[in-house]
Amino acid sequence: MIHLTRINRVPLVLNSDLIEHVEATPDTVISLTTGQKIRVLESPAEIVDRVVQFRRSVGSGLSPGRTVHGDLRRVPTPEVESISASRD
Repeated sequence: MIHLTRINRVPLVLNSDLIEHVEATPDTVISLTTGQKIRVLESPAEIVDRVVQFRRSVGSGLSPGRTVHGDLRRVPTPEVESISASRD
């Protein structure tokens, strides 16, 4: 999920898996796989950066909601701690 701002300045949290393509016309228009189009204030480059950042956070085990805003603290999970303890 990525945080964006609609053209009317209303915040939006978007499931980035639904993005089909992004274009600048001159507004930034996001076309979703559902057929819906969303106009946002962020540039296409900013959207790509946020999607990449979100997907990296998911792949690395970080809390995805926090990484969008730069808080990169690792959130420990009980499964990881129990596996580490059983190896000792």
